[in-house]
Amino acid sequence: MEAYLDNSATTKPCAAAVDAMVKCMTEGYYNPSSVYKPAVEAFQQLRACRELILKALHAGDHSLVFTSGGTESNNLAILGTVGRMRGKQLVAVSAVEHPSVRESFAELERQGHEVRVIGVSEKGELDWDALSKALDDGASFVSCMQVNNETGAKLDVARLHELVNGRAIIHVDGVQGFLRVPIDLRYVDLYTLSSHKIHGPKGEGALVYRKGLRFVPRQIGGGQESGLRSGTENTPGIAGLMAAVQEMLKLGPQMQRELMQKKLHLIEAFKNAVPELLINGPEPEQAAPHIVNLSFPGVRGEVMLHALESKGVYASTGSACSSKKLKVSGVLTSMGIAPSRAEWALRFSLSPHTTIEEIDYAAQCLAELYAQLKKYARR
Repeated sequence: MEAYLDNSATTKPCAAAVDAMVKCMTEGYYNPSSVYKPAVEAFQQLRACRELILKALHAGDHSLVFTSGGTESNNLAILGTVGRMRGKQLVAVSAVEHPSVRESFAELERQGHEVRVIGVSEKGELDWDALSKALDDGASFVSCMQVNNETGAKLDVARLHELVNGRAIIHVDGVQGFLRVPIDLRYVDLYTLSSHKIHGPKGEGALVYRKGLRFVPRQIGGGQESGLRSGTENTPGIAGLMAAVQEMLKLGPQMQRELMQKKLHLIEAFKNAVPELLINGPEPEQAAPHIVNLSFPGVRGEVMLHALESKGVYASTGSACSSKKLKVSGVLTSMGIAPSRAEWALRFSLSPHTTIEEIDYAAQCLAELYAQLKKYARR
């Protein structure tokens, strides 16, 4: 048996997405920028996907540009927007962002802008006083993720909007939250999403932006996507994204409750297997319903990860974009978690298709493996 518990890294494409992509590649392969009928139909499919996502987000005051995924969307949101501002800017970003956001802000710093990093608590909550100070000092752009990809900590978007109060542009990285955690786009100027986190294909994403915002394009050429992202659109990827969104919407609001029930079951089963385990980040009921970060005292995360892998159980030591570097999570250390505890950590992430049987199998393997590995814990 296998237990795939790394859905924050990527999800298995749903059958509807695969079918939609195959149909697009075999029947609807026309260039949406051409003017004959089949090409116009391909263009209409792009528009239909755009409208579906905006409707799902209740984003009537926003537009959408298709990108290659979350990284490109974050780059465009941050570098493209700040690049349109006159003079050197003060910009603010939380200390626990995805590398695509962190590196975008590092690039802004290299360009001469001032970057204010906003800390978080041990539960992953923003230091609201520090952010307020940055805004009082003139911050013109703020970026925070909707759901932390390592701990599941959720952003209070309404509070962020109230605090900013029109003084800065708000960017929210929604890659781990889109369609799994509700968000009110009235509070957000820029919102990032990625297809392969919701059972769509890799290589497709989008940036939702408030109408009227101006960008410096990061990719130039033929002027596709209203000149914001040149290059022939990835029509099979967009077809797969649309099908995945439709499938997620069919699951309805009960999906979030069912995900939370599965996560709580996982925590209980894992605690029975390893009574010593520690939960990193928010209280489980206060976090996103599909992510939990756990430390197994005395056993390094990478050791436990590969031990579980030998049993067909798949988890992660943190962000998939950074996991191969085998270093202690910067997210956990930024939250004030002790380096040793951070070194013991693994992230488990679920999807609507995760089964209780998978979770129970993982718990059974965990009990066996931890009993073996803790014998070799460093004293």
